Amino acid sequence: MSLTIYNTLSRKKEPFQPLQEGKVSMYVCGVTVYDFSHIGHARAAIVFDVIFRYLKHKGYEVTYVRNYTDVDDKIINKGNKEGVDAKTIAERYIEEYDHDMDALNVEKPSFTPRATEHIKDMINLIERLIGNGYGYEVEGDVYYEVSKLKGYGKLSGKNIEDLESGARVEVDDRKKNPLDFALWKASKPGEPSWDCPWGKGRPGWHIECSAMSQRLLGETFDIHGGGADLIFPHHENEIAQSEGATGKPFVKYWIHNGFVNINQEKMSKSLDNFFTIREILEHYHPEAVRLFLLSHHYRSPVDFSDQNLKEAQMGLDRLYTLLKDFKEMHNGEVQSSSPHEQEMRRLIESLPETFEKAMDDDFNTASALGILQRTTRDLNRVLAEVKKDGSGGFPSSLLEEGVKTFTTMGNVLGILTIDP
Repeated sequence: MSLTIYNTLSRKKEPFQPLQEGKVSMYVCGVTVYDFSHIGHARAAIVFDVIFRYLKHKGYEVTYVRNYTDVDDKIINKGNKEGVDAKTIAERYIEEYDHDMDALNVEKPSFTPRATEHIKDMINLIERLIGNGYGYEVEGDVYYEVSKLKGYGKLSGKNIEDLESGARVEVDDRKKNPLDFALWKASKPGEPSWDCPWGKGRPGWHIECSAMSQRLLGETFDIHGGGADLIFPHHENEIAQSEGATGKPFVKYWIHNGFVNINQEKMSKSLDNFFTIREILEHYHPEAVRLFLLSHHYRSPVDFSDQNLKEAQMGLDRLYTLLKDFKEMHNGEVQSSSPHEQEMRRLIESLPETFEKAMDDDFNTASALGILQRTTRDLNRVLAEVKKDGSGGFPSSLLEEGVKTFTTMGNVLGILTIDP
């Protein structure tokens, strides 16, 4: 079975065929760095970390970009509240986020650009949009004229007429249309700013990702990911900007992960119902947190609770206990071959194929973990029967293969990385 991916753009699963054979280009929207990251941020990071790992496991050469938004209203407001500049806030929480990612065994992407490093790219992109008739300047602000782009709303399934009738956007009489969004914001006192053809100012949020992804991955690339809350308006506006500037398709496959909920409500800072990553890691092993978040399909919501995390911890313990038994049997005296050897060999050798079949179905980590747990249960039954009837040991090569197989599958999920 070849890899299939659910594409938010087409609203269906599609066979995965990268633009360049053997290579994959992937951009994922990172965090806005103004506070500690919560378990919802961890889910997005872990989901795309597993996608990154699995694509490499499949033999692809992957260029993975995950950005930092380090200039934003929230960062500026936090700095004003603390009496420090926005850069100080951004640097602090980039460092804290990196610490959390290391703790969760999230692999470092190929590139982790900061928005402030690509201001020139953003200005150039805005100039192209103005030149193509999509952007217009008003008193130092630059807006994107949404009505000019044919097909606006194709990612989110929204149409301009419905959006206009139900618009809940900030009223600005200077805009040609209430839905027009900011590409560049004129400078305000006390805010970070950069020189540009329209006077001092700073970029809008959406233009940042369009500019960084184009700079590092090209005008068209394979995968763009992020949380489901980014589909509209952020990713919709990224498409508008990028395709308005280049006239080319922006992204081939759009992937969005579901929310982490508490009491059926999305976990978020605005609702003040979140737990930070470091708070959770004070009570649970990082691999248990990964296993919990991966035990549901990435597009489905997942309910956060102590009970669910405890169950994940128990599931992790079962996997490590099996590896420990394999290693102890290998280190012990090898007796005559057990009549159960054939069944153990079948269970171990069939694991990679069934695991990959699950992962090939739109990165179904829930199914893949289920396969690991069922195989663990069956192998434990075989080990128990051997101990009960005293029918001998297993060849060292088979036990080594068992450990290697489980740790290889575990590496795709970012678990089973430590000595049992």
